[in-house]
Amino acid sequence: MKKYQVVGIGNALVDVLWECPDAFLAEHSIEKGIMQLTDLASGAQLYDQIGAAKEISGGSAANTIAGIAHLGGRTAYVGKVKDDQLGAIFAHDLRAQGADYDTPLASKDHEAETGRCIVLVTPDGERSMNTYLGVTEFLSPSDIDEGQMAEAEWIYLEGYRFDGAESHAAFEKAIAACKGAGGKVSLTLSDPFCVDRHRDAFRQMIRDHVDLLFCNRAEMLSMYQTDSFEGALSEAASEVEIVACTDSENGAHVLNGAGRWHAPAMPVQIVDATGAGDLFAGAFLWGLTNDHDLEACGRMGCIAAAEVISHIGARSEADLKQVFADKGLI
Repeated sequence: MKKYQVVGIGNALVDVLWECPDAFLAEHSIEKGIMQLTDLASGAQLYDQIGAAKEISGGSAANTIAGIAHLGGRTAYVGKVKDDQLGAIFAHDLRAQGADYDTPLASKDHEAETGRCIVLVTPDGERSMNTYLGVTEFLSPSDIDEGQMAEAEWIYLEGYRFDGAESHAAFEKAIAACKGAGGKVSLTLSDPFCVDRHRDAFRQMIRDHVDLLFCNRAEMLSMYQTDSFEGALSEAASEVEIVACTDSENGAHVLNGAGRWHAPAMPVQIVDATGAGDLFAGAFLWGLTNDHDLEACGRMGCIAAAEVISHIGARSEADLKQVFADKGLI
């Protein structure tokens, strides 16, 4: 048995969550429902404009790994933070979830700071993310422990990290070490605008290395540059062993070769959509690495997504294993 079921690699950020009216977005020219990158000055200025907020370790893959750890999975995370106050918050919070975290810290004299994402949550539950990447942008191949990757049944790669200059090489190193030891690779596309920025690199990685692709409808359509959702799903399924595509209130579609399953969305009052896709992936991977079938994995993912959007923040507040048991899934 390998030491880890899943090792995630992504943007190590401290999430700053604040509930705001739609007018605040308009006032600050923030496009609703997407992630946009900011520099340190802009991020600091926006931070000064918000009220009391909730601050926890975040970043898409970190949320997924925290979700797997919550379920009792053997998991670890790789992402760069600085030896500063926010870096300490990030490391302590993630380890407290039960995940291993040993990525070397950027030094105190590094010109950048630990990254942070200001997540503005409007009354409809939609989240608009304003991200200062900071030192996480400098994740490099030297931060990848090949022995750790070899000890992973799966690695989970965050699409947002494609924005880093050396991250592609870091991903390549991780993939080689994992696959060389018989492991498998999963990738999340993260955001349709991220896909637009890096489509060619994504396509090559998907064709050459990815065994499990996570995405939502918008990301899927962007990746395959089509208005046909069914056509995009079919094309993805021809390139990847397993495709898990979420579709908001329509649930999720899971494809494996000629097989296809639909997992219904769970009815819930949306409070904060932050982390829905991240927790879907976490529950799906936990199910997969614990030998549950793909239909059950999809259902687990939808249950976890519904739970996390029912409250503020991207951490599960319910005992998901008990919920899965109550639904007859475990």
